[in-house]
Amino acid sequence: MLKQRIITALILLPIALAGFFLLQGGDFALFIGCVVTLGAWEWARLAGLMAQSMRIAYAAVVAAALMLLYLLPELAPWVLGAAVIWWGLATWLVLTYPRSSELWSSAACRLLIGLLVLLPAWQGLVLLKHWPLGNFLILSVMVLVWSADIGAYFSGRAFGKRKLAPHVSPGKSWEGVYGGLGVSLLIALGVGLVRDWSIGQLLLGLLGAVVVVMASVVGDLTESMFKRREGIKDSSNLLPGHGGVLDRIDSLTAAIPMFAVLLWAAEWGVM
Repeated sequence: MLKQRIITALILLPIALAGFFLLQGGDFALFIGCVVTLGAWEWARLAGLMAQSMRIAYAAVVAAALMLLYLLPELAPWVLGAAVIWWGLATWLVLTYPRSSELWSSAACRLLIGLLVLLPAWQGLVLLKHWPLGNFLILSVMVLVWSADIGAYFSGRAFGKRKLAPHVSPGKSWEGVYGGLGVSLLIALGVGLVRDWSIGQLLLGLLGAVVVVMASVVGDLTESMFKRREGIKDSSNLLPGHGGVLDRIDSLTAAIPMFAVLLWAAEWGVM
């Protein structure tokens, strides 16, 4: 299994890095759109669609929606606003699971939720890419999420006692969240000092990092909640040794739109 994970990572890493940081404009939007469309194919399974034709049809609907958003960039504020509302609601759904599952048990509801998970993530990345600091901003949100994941893993293993969401993901603890948050805040502090932020900017940056990291935790738990509802371990086996596309981007689907909204509100993205 470890060998398989390493081989898959060595193949995918250069492709992902080239797609994220070398492609521009429509090519970048198409690259991210392909990833999101694969995620939609997987989400259809989480929504209860077992027939391959139905899963492909849902992926096609998502791809068409992405094309519409690309052609109508003025919809971006509405898409990202919907994401903020959704992830706030998702936090409550995760904390009250399994009781909350009664509210989203239908396939139609879960398919709609898939749009709220996937479309804003694409929209957020496309928006970040268009800003002058685009590549730096995309790298920043990824580093925040990845560092939080790593910090949470080690601090959770060392100190984890209080379960974060035992009915959703029994292995995660509040101590893990605090450890991951601490690592990401140290990185955000370092970036602020290197870029010579003012005290006000630094405080806002640290607060924003907290919001983004906590959103990433909700994103991870949300996918886990839907997988647990369907009784599956991985969203698919598209990535040997790594599960599916959603298993790799679940945290980012929440973190990216929140990151974009915060930057947009603070007008940092165009600086």
